[in-house]
Amino acid sequence: MKTEKKINKKILKITLKIKEQFPELSKYILEMPVTIPNIENPEMNSKALQDYYDSLEVLLKDYTENHNITTK
Repeated sequence: MKTEKKINKKILKITLKIKEQFPELSKYILEMPVTIPNIENPEMNSKALQDYYDSLEVLLKDYTENHNITTK
């Protein structure tokens, strides 16, 4: 499994890509269940970070496929 630092770097990169190239998706990032855990003090570990990154990838992939957009 990747380190938290590497996963955080990937999260930052994909988040910036979404905000710069597809700002219309930014509102969905805030609404994602992964970003709003249902427990009081959630533990952020590699798995949680990877799950969040994966959900961002799916969001971007689904959007681009449904709108016939190619990304860089």
